[in-house]
Amino acid sequence: MAKPTPSRRTLLKSAAGAALAAGATLAGGGLAAGPARAAAPARVPRKALGATGASIPILQMGTSQSLDQAYDKRLHRCLAEGVEYIDTALSYGWGRSHAAIATFLEQVGDRRKLWITSKSGSGSPQGLEKELDAALQQLRTDHLDLYFMHGINDEDMLDKPFLQAGERMRRSGKTRFFGFSCHDGNVVELLNKAARVGGIDAILFRYNFGRYGDRALNLAMDACKKAGIGLIAMKVMRSVPSDQEQVLKFRSRNFTLAQAKLKAVWADERIDSLVSEMSSVQEVQENVAAAKSSAELSAAELHQLQRLAARTAHLHCDGCAGICEPLLGGRVAVADALRFLMYHESYGDTARARRLYRALPAASRRTGGIDFSAATAACPQGIDIAARLAQARSELDG
Repeated sequence: MAKPTPSRRTLLKSAAGAALAAGATLAGGGLAAGPARAAAPARVPRKALGATGASIPILQMGTSQSLDQAYDKRLHRCLAEGVEYIDTALSYGWGRSHAAIATFLEQVGDRRKLWITSKSGSGSPQGLEKELDAALQQLRTDHLDLYFMHGINDEDMLDKPFLQAGERMRRSGKTRFFGFSCHDGNVVELLNKAARVGGIDAILFRYNFGRYGDRALNLAMDACKKAGIGLIAMKVMRSVPSDQEQVLKFRSRNFTLAQAKLKAVWADERIDSLVSEMSSVQEVQENVAAAKSSAELSAAELHQLQRLAARTAHLHCDGCAGICEPLLGGRVAVADALRFLMYHESYGDTARARRLYRALPAASRRTGGIDFSAATAACPQGIDIAARLAQARSELDG
């Protein structure tokens, strides 16, 4: 096993008594104007992406949100701060994300100034290659820096036909690197297989402060790093309804709660970068300030995050559909429905949440006449699945 990371060592040191004692000295507020900020670098720091030889910023701009088609201020502010990595996908906005980024690229005027990653949801090697061409056409560029198989949960997509397709696409020059994204219940299995089979340059996966104690995930991440695979974190905010987070009354000299969540991910040296969906220039500024700050999370701040994870576990779906959905005969889209409910409750993106929820097959949205007791008992998070699905139906299908 690889040498323990600083984040894990810090967590082991942060016993409850020490954390609470340190917490007594904390004051509320955002990122303080202290020495760490005064010495902040001019641009967001960078790290090597696995063994690719490429260097990327530790913060990326996620674009599954709506972008201004004429002039997106967030994209321009990101570039000015050194966040030139844009994470997009063919499915984001049904092409509108690609169109906005193409306009932005023309405004920048130099393809070399941007790192563009896109993704395809195709389930076949031929489809992946065809959709790479579609992405290039929509983005109006001749190459991607990284191309992902999007949201995979089938280990067969790491077999030879897909890896050979990845190699063909790299050799063609249409993408520099190839990998996949994943956020369902078999992330560990996918990471472990990628480390064994080779042919994968980078993986985008669900990782946040609530996953620190997951031994299987930690071992899989170690295996990927040993294999030279770049690791990029997503879903880093571990979002739950904001009123539930406010109960914690997070206290820090240096960071807001959102910034502390980012710092918790960056504290893990195995993570090369993270994707953040920044919905305003203010959020760009907040995230950039956290990325530039040399201040580390204290034991007290880490302890508060762990308390938050424990207190809100019953409201946060980890996407492990392979546990609960088979117990419902595969009839109910639990993970998807609860993810869309999160968009509504945590992001305030109700229109998008309703659109996605209503696009689910009607049969997979039904809750009446189904016994959820076994699925609820099996949920690692302790979610009352019937109640949360009923809430999703009420909030998103009304």
